[in-house]
Amino acid sequence: MKRFATIFVAATVLLAAGCSDDGGGGGSSSADVPGVTDTEVVVGTHHPLTGPAAAGYASISPATKAYFDFVNANGGVHGRKITYKVKDDAYNPATTQQVVRELVLQDKVFAIINGLGTPTHTGVLDFLKTNRVPDLFVASGSRSWNQPDKYPGTFGFNPDYTVEGKILGTYVKENLAGKKVCFLGQDDDFGRDSLVGLEKVVGTVAAKGSYVTSNPNVGPQMGEFKAAGCEVVVLATIPGFTALSIGTAAKIAYKPQFVVSNVGADPTTVSKALGAAAPLLEGVVAANYLPLSTDESNPWVQLFKKVNTEYNNGAEFDNNVIYGMSVAYLFVQSLQAAGKDLTRDGIISAVQKNNFQGPGLVPLRFSDSDHSGYGGTQLTKIEKGKAVFLGSAYTTDDKDGPVAPHTAQAVTPPSNGVPAA
Repeated sequence: MKRFATIFVAATVLLAAGCSDDGGGGGSSSADVPGVTDTEVVVGTHHPLTGPAAAGYASISPATKAYFDFVNANGGVHGRKITYKVKDDAYNPATTQQVVRELVLQDKVFAIINGLGTPTHTGVLDFLKTNRVPDLFVASGSRSWNQPDKYPGTFGFNPDYTVEGKILGTYVKENLAGKKVCFLGQDDDFGRDSLVGLEKVVGTVAAKGSYVTSNPNVGPQMGEFKAAGCEVVVLATIPGFTALSIGTAAKIAYKPQFVVSNVGADPTTVSKALGAAAPLLEGVVAANYLPLSTDESNPWVQLFKKVNTEYNNGAEFDNNVIYGMSVAYLFVQSLQAAGKDLTRDGIISAVQKNNFQGPGLVPLRFSDSDHSGYGGTQLTKIEKGKAVFLGSAYTTDDKDGPVAPHTAQAVTPPSNGVPAA
């Protein structure tokens, strides 16, 4: 895997720093708001369509667009069609800064929706704040998105990684008691926040390692874990590095119990990366907070599968497609709640009110003091090549609060598949 070159010019940075868009004040009409007309709302995102995180993640934005196209075909929202601009950042923070500036300064998007990645999105927070662009439902569980005083327009979507780490740690403590635990995580807030949550529950791990996406070699880390006698390895990894870790361990005859973050555990994606070694996934424990793509009886899965067939060219239906359409559904609800006179302040206020019902297994936590997204997750285990849920969902906080079971009330999608105002 090659390192990516930094490709934007200092002049672009200076231009961006000096260009502030003040559209979207609460008193403005929609006519004054970038990206909004009487018939259209333009939004954008940065996603890794190529590069080290493209496996699996590249299918998210097409799924989001498919659901938007479905809504557009059914009349749009308050008479507006959603135009969704997707730019490839190859999971390279420098490229993210370039493409987000293009979306804001050239394409004049109303909002950024589900920008993907901890290292990538961190670098555009201040730019989006300066330009007063709503930064909704970031595709990462970093705690950085939950800073409403510093970044009032930024909201997460995924459960934050410390919350998830506590829940995975609870599984280890209750089901693998007495076994030595090791940890491998991405060398950024993804890995660090996950480790914080894990160690809040299981205590200090026996050995810990990190990786960078530009170096596809985890041999030293797996060798260290084997030498330390670790029987459980918790992974805070993107899908390619989940596969790399499991495959590398097998090559050195190391067979721990792997426990994996939700962002790196989609069975379809990881199986493809493992190829003939896909059976190594059997027994892997992970987590999810949305319906599993293999649950044919779930009404959300039925809806999203229908949309996938009709508007996404029948793409392979996996948990990444579920994720992309769940994000789109939430954004459509937000537009409905913000009203016909759409402003940037108006949609931020609508999200904070959090009157949302959707496919999530746990509640969203949005409020004026909490922008962190989903508040928990449910454990899964790979059985016969498919993820199945274990027990109940759990919720917790990113501090020292308890990990508590959560019984969700079943919510079904509206009959036409489009949330009502």
